[in-house]
Amino acid sequence: MNNFCVAHRGFSGKAPENTRAAFKLAMSVPYVKWLEIDVQLTRDGVPVVIHDFSVDRTTTGKGKVKDLTWREIRTMDAGIWKGSQFEGEQVPSLDEVLQMVKGRLKVNIELKTSGDMYPGLEEKVLERVRAHQMLSEVVITSFEPKALLRAKELEPEVKVGLIIDAHPRDLLSRLKKLGCSFLSIGYSHLDASFASELLKNGITPMAWTVDDRRSMAALARMNPEIMICTNRPDMWGQLFSNGFAPRIPFWDKWKGWFR
Repeated sequence: MNNFCVAHRGFSGKAPENTRAAFKLAMSVPYVKWLEIDVQLTRDGVPVVIHDFSVDRTTTGKGKVKDLTWREIRTMDAGIWKGSQFEGEQVPSLDEVLQMVKGRLKVNIELKTSGDMYPGLEEKVLERVRAHQMLSEVVITSFEPKALLRAKELEPEVKVGLIIDAHPRDLLSRLKKLGCSFLSIGYSHLDASFASELLKNGITPMAWTVDDRRSMAALARMNPEIMICTNRPDMWGQLFSNGFAPRIPFWDKWKGWFR
C-alpha cells in the first residue's frame, strides 16, 4: 500500500480523540505520516484542538467552546470518557500540538467553524503555524469556503482544502476557484476516475473516515495517491501483514508537497 495514512483526531480508535494521548499513540506508529485535528477558538481567543462545538461529549465540562475561556476548558478532563487509563487528559491548545508533532508528522488543520462563528480564527491559526515555522508542514481545511478564502488572503503560500461529504458536478471548478490543492471527501463519494481527475489538476484527495480493511484496500487500489484518513491506524497495519508495503517518505521529497 503506497497511500499515506492520516490519523483522524490522532489514534482516536484507541485513545480519546484530539488529545495528547491520541497524538502520541499516532506518532508511535511508523506508517502514520499525517495527523488530522480540529481547531476552534475559546472566548478569550486561544486556538484549541477539539471537534464538537460544545465540550459536553468529550470532557467533564459543559457549554460551548466559544463561550468558555482557555482556563475554564483547561480544568476539564478530556480523557476519562474513553477509559480510566486516560483520566487527566486535557483539551490541548494548537500551540501544544504543533510543538509536539513538528518535524514528525504533517498536519491537516480543520478550521471547525460555521458561518461567522469564530471571527479571526484563520488569523489566529496562521499566527501559531508561522510561530512554529510549520507553514510547509500543514494544510488548512474546512467545510466553510469563506474560511479557506480568508486563509489564502492572509497567507497566499498556505495549502488549503475543502471538506465535503458529497460529489456535486461542479466540485472540481469550485476547488479551483478556492485555490485548493487538497480535497477532504467522504470516502463513499470517491472513485478512481474522479481521483485521477483531481490529481491531474494538482489536487490531492483524502478519503475519510475509513476504519475497515476492505474499504482501505479498495481505495488503495483506486489510486496510490489517495490519502486515507482513519481512526484505526492498526487496521492499516493489518493490511501490511497481508502483503501491502507502506510508503515511508523522506522529508526532502516533499518539495512538491503532496506528490
